[in-house]
Amino acid sequence: MKSSTKILTASLLTVAMQPAWSADLSVEIQNLTQGIYFTPILVAAHTPDASLFELGETASAEIEAMAEMGSLDGLMTIGTSVNADMVADPAGGLLAPSMSTSTALMTDDSNTVLSITAMILPSNDGFVGLDNWSIPSEAGTYTFYLNAYDAGTEANDELRTSMPVPPPLDPLLGSDGSGVTSEESNATVHIHRGNIGDDEASGGTSDMVNSIHRWLNPVAKVTVTVN
Repeated sequence: MKSSTKILTASLLTVAMQPAWSADLSVEIQNLTQGIYFTPILVAAHTPDASLFELGETASAEIEAMAEMGSLDGLMTIGTSVNADMVADPAGGLLAPSMSTSTALMTDDSNTVLSITAMILPSNDGFVGLDNWSIPSEAGTYTFYLNAYDAGTEANDELRTSMPVPPPLDPLLGSDGSGVTSEESNATVHIHRGNIGDDEASGGTSDMVNSIHRWLNPVAKVTVTVN
């Protein structure tokens, strides 16, 4: 069983004190894509005045590291000094297409919202994300779907040299592409446009295969059971 720790950046906002409560959660995450992998996933319950990411805002350095390299180190370092309940990497590595992972999470005090994030591969700076979903106080099972986002920190050139390439992904990618683009016009966190890809094993504009590595939102299904 993965151990719990504390995570998330603290917000400068303040909120009124909320009554102490606790919730015993079971969180299941399913990869809905055909050919996209999720890097180690972060599942965190925290206060409503904190946030992993904000749509339309510049990504933090910690989110940039997660979205470009799949690293949770920066978020975990920050998390040692703030009060959120977290399980990191419940899948024990990559979450493959169509596969699911689940974890238990005990929340307490004022940690009343849930966030989830992980890099998506292959992508330059794409990630699957949930931001500040209010955890129901009533016991039951709740299902919802997650979109893929672009961190806005790197151009979506779709080249293997610009992203992590773990063993399961390596033989599926092309090589020696010229690059789909060399710039990113939207430098804030936004809905990902998806991979373009091409059908050339060598050369072309992209190292991604258009029959495998394209996707449409949503990319993940989440089932939360509140006990």
